[in-house]
Amino acid sequence: MVRTAEKEEAAAAEVVRVRVPERGLRRDLRAVKIVLHRELIRFWRDKLRMVSGLVQPVLWLLVMGTGLSNLVTSGGGSAGSVDLKTFIYPGVCAMSVMFTAMFSAGSIVWDREFGFLREMLVAPVSRSALVIGKCIGGALVATLQGVVIVMLAPLAGVPYNPMLMLQLIGLMFIGAFALTGFGVMMAARITQMQAFFGLMQMAMMPMMFLSGALYPLNGLPTWLSVLTRFNPLTYAVDPMRHVVFSHLDVPPRLLRTFDPGVTWGGWTVPIWLEIVIILGMGFGLMAVAIMEFRRAD
Repeated sequence: MVRTAEKEEAAAAEVVRVRVPERGLRRDLRAVKIVLHRELIRFWRDKLRMVSGLVQPVLWLLVMGTGLSNLVTSGGGSAGSVDLKTFIYPGVCAMSVMFTAMFSAGSIVWDREFGFLREMLVAPVSRSALVIGKCIGGALVATLQGVVIVMLAPLAGVPYNPMLMLQLIGLMFIGAFALTGFGVMMAARITQMQAFFGLMQMAMMPMMFLSGALYPLNGLPTWLSVLTRFNPLTYAVDPMRHVVFSHLDVPPRLLRTFDPGVTWGGWTVPIWLEIVIILGMGFGLMAVAIMEFRRAD
């Protein structure tokens, strides 16, 4: 009897013994890959999301751009004039990745509502790996969505140029990374989808209209000019517009009007610095999101 009891105790001890894998860089990198892969699978299977994400940018480009082009004429219709669709094309590229990146971050709230996020948080990997995978995956999904807008370049009077296309796609990924980081940071503490989408809608509309995506940034009132300089999307739109206009034959007079750049107190901000600002914002927002997830239950 004594030996039987000892055997039962030993067997019970073996049953309840759990070995948790040690955390390490290799496992964290694997977690980043898995989260990124999951984002791509969800995006590919959700055809309605793919189509709906293109509707608004295409409407801005083709409908609004064409309609206002009949009202606004640059250069009096002479050679070298700038069509309004050409001007708003970089802004439409930025807006297309903005909407997709923001709503991609919203899937965190969805995962929280259905309990999947809790399973991810208790996994033997660093929570920072989950946030990094989410940010990179969201940025990649938004960039893939934006590639479709890039392919519509001839409709806006922008020529097909391999270097131009690559530069635009690279800038779109950088901007999408920063915007996904912002969305993930906001979604870290939100528990309901309605609250998240309401907050994102409240944030996206001012960002869109204060970015210079639809109008030049020069000649604005002082209060409006200050707001545009504090808008992170401004530093994503301006490099795209500079890249587009650098491949167009535009007279210097019109170039100063439609591609004035971003200025701080009369000093024109270099394109490389704008890219650094966007990257800095992206990494900073991602760091805040990581801290929020480390405090999450």
